[in-house]
Amino acid sequence: MAMQAHEIEALIRAAFPNAKITITDLAGDGNHYAAEVIDESFRGMNRVQQQRAVYAALKGKMDGPNGELHALALTTKAPD
Repeated sequence: MAMQAHEIEALIRAAFPNAKITITDLAGDGNHYAAEVIDESFRGMNRVQQQRAVYAALKGKMDGPNGELHALALTTKAPD
């Protein structure tokens, strides 16, 4: 079963409570999302470290072919 945008945001928000999070359904099909996560905790991390932290927040929802979340284009950064 596909995940809803609000479910993705809730998982990310649990790990990054003060982040600015924007979730977009790219194809309108509930399977292909983009997420932008802007959080102060990313300061000093490289992009790979930032994205690993967000993927960890998804608690395995993207794992393997049976994952609930099929595709997530991820943009992460510290606030300007």
